[in-house]
Amino acid sequence: MKKKLLSMLLCTAMAGGLLTGCGGKSGSDEAEKQTGKREMEVEGEDVTEINVWTFVENHQDFYTNMAEKWNEQNPDKKVKLVLSNMAYEDMHNKLSLALESGEGAPDVVDIELNKFPAFMAGSDVGLMDLAEYIEPYKDLVVQSRLDLYSKDGKYYGLPTHVGTTVAFYNTELLEGAGIDYTAIKTWDDFKEAGIKYKEETGKTFAPAETSALWTLNLMLAQKGGDYLTEDGKLDVNNDVIVECLQYIKDMQKEGALDTIAGGQPDNEEAYPLYNSGEVAVAIMPFWQTSRYLSYMTDLEGKVAIAAPPVWGNGDKVKTIGGGGTGTAVIESSKNAELAAEVFAFIKLSEEANVEVWNVLGFDPVNTEVWTDTAVTENPDNQFVKYFNTKPFDPLLELQDGIGLLPCYTAEQWPSINNVFCNQTLNDIFESDRDVKEAVDEAQETLQNEFSE
Repeated sequence: MKKKLLSMLLCTAMAGGLLTGCGGKSGSDEAEKQTGKREMEVEGEDVTEINVWTFVENHQDFYTNMAEKWNEQNPDKKVKLVLSNMAYEDMHNKLSLALESGEGAPDVVDIELNKFPAFMAGSDVGLMDLAEYIEPYKDLVVQSRLDLYSKDGKYYGLPTHVGTTVAFYNTELLEGAGIDYTAIKTWDDFKEAGIKYKEETGKTFAPAETSALWTLNLMLAQKGGDYLTEDGKLDVNNDVIVECLQYIKDMQKEGALDTIAGGQPDNEEAYPLYNSGEVAVAIMPFWQTSRYLSYMTDLEGKVAIAAPPVWGNGDKVKTIGGGGTGTAVIESSKNAELAAEVFAFIKLSEEANVEVWNVLGFDPVNTEVWTDTAVTENPDNQFVKYFNTKPFDPLLELQDGIGLLPCYTAEQWPSINNVFCNQTLNDIFESDRDVKEAVDEAQETLQNEFSE
């Protein structure tokens, strides 16, 4: 792996909610809280121990539950998961050191989307090609999410969810302002609705994001744009990016958008604003469903999920996946083959993806679940109860139009995200800096970083 890998991991902090796409906490006993480690209890002598590193505690719960199902179905290949949960940066840095030194790596590890490109640097990535183990499920899994963790035709990570970007509308607030959210189809419709809402209520319609790229990346993907040229060179000041950012800035100036505390919908400062009705709309990945249930409890029955706005009726890409975690297998692990087989089941099987929805509230990567109304419209499901629309209706509407920014798999992406979320967006939307000047500076900053 390239020597630059470690420095990239150490200097690139995740901005906003990109690391929280699979986030959340779950209960554990005092010992587990102290160590971040837990072990499955498995009966029998012929049991293979698999060490797993995570940075999200509820992934441990999910993996353990699914491993128990695996053991029930495969009594001749039982596994015992030994799971260690660590702080986000600590885990990725520790993994980098382990791969560099060849010592101390686990068998299986969760790698967050924005960290994954750093582990793809060089010719020897240290991770196992999982193509053989993905194959039984491949036709049922959203291809763009597999592509996130791929390189040169090989697949190095198993996705957790699609993260389909959708619109969350507080229908009670919008109806009070005379706005029908179902009439919002394009960005011009969205802008018009936002201006009207601000005039009627004086409150924020939706955020002009300063700490995340959810809206910009959606707009950019819909236009077929990217932060890199086709041959992989930095191009963060291109005309399409300027056009999208200028459109967002124009919406802000006309009252359709406002900056908010925390800079985006997915953070502890923004949740109370939504919960109290200070902000009406969020353009977010589908996993934001879990945030509504956890942090915006007063909005039960008041929120609709819909397809996001598009530029026009001919958009080939209608939405984009946001956030995510790729589960990788360490190539040098003595248990690599069994670990790959087990975790392909845990992450990609229909059975597992039913639980991804039921327990986590994420949109499953296995789309067989999307059409199983006994699951998706189960009246006892906590997410079905909360939202006032059928959560999977927009997913089915968008299924054939889920795109991917090519830069997501590039080595430069973590740094691009870092510069935009910590400097560029604030310059534009907080300091009212000219869009072209701001992205020109971002281009120069990034070129300097990668020329070192």
